[in-house]
Amino acid sequence: MAAGAWYNCVDAELDALRLAAANAIFEHNSLAPSLRGDIAPKLKALLGTAGEGARIEAPFHCAYGFNIHLGEGVFLNAGCTILDTAPVRIGGGTMFGPNVQVYCPEHHKDPVHRRAGLEIARPVAIGKNVWIGGGAIILGGIEIGDNAIVGAGSVVTKNVPAGATVVGNPARPVR
Repeated sequence: MAAGAWYNCVDAELDALRLAAANAIFEHNSLAPSLRGDIAPKLKALLGTAGEGARIEAPFHCAYGFNIHLGEGVFLNAGCTILDTAPVRIGGGTMFGPNVQVYCPEHHKDPVHRRAGLEIARPVAIGKNVWIGGGAIILGGIEIGDNAIVGAGSVVTKNVPAGATVVGNPARPVR
């Protein structure tokens, strides 16, 4: 998985890592906001990095947590899901609307391999000061440049240049 090669997602070692994430997520999602703070302690310890002032609203879901890297002042609104089978880097000052989803895993196209649990993990890189509108979906392998905007409900299937605004399904530049 870490090497970017095809791997079997039905694996005892990966199950244990997902369970550790599930426990940290449970704490984050069930603590009272006054006790949780910006990010609950177990989730913050699990994340790859969390810059000062980064905040994750509840509910939140991720696959592993340790592949998520949040810059300073990142804000992930309620309902965010990050399937971080590969590194997900989110630059400082970036904001996610509610129910934004980031999907790094890609299941095999061959049904026999798919049934066997084969998938590949593709990283996602989101620049600084990006705004991702509510309900947007960002697929694995995508890079979004600094200061870009992704409209609500968009499905990002291609890289987004710095400063660009994209909308729709699939997301396309607004001129």
